[in-house]
Amino acid sequence: MKVRIDKDACIGCGLCEAECPKAFRMTDEGVAEEIQEKVPEGLEKDVESARDQCPVSAILTEEE
Repeated sequence: MKVRIDKDACIGCGLCEAECPKAFRMTDEGVAEEIQEKVPEGLEKDVESARDQCPVSAILTEEE
C-alpha cells in the first residue's frame, strides 16, 4: 500500500499522527506528511483508519 497527504486539503488537525505516528507526522508548516510513501508492513489497518477518520479526506491511499 502507498499513502500520501494532500497538503492543499490538510487542515493540520493532527488526527492522523495521533492515530498512526509510525506513518504520519506534523510538519513545521502545521500540516501532516507521510513518513514514507510505502506503508510499512503491519500498519495498513492503522493507515486506513486514519484515512477514514480524516475530516477533510486529505489522506490518499492506493494498493501497489
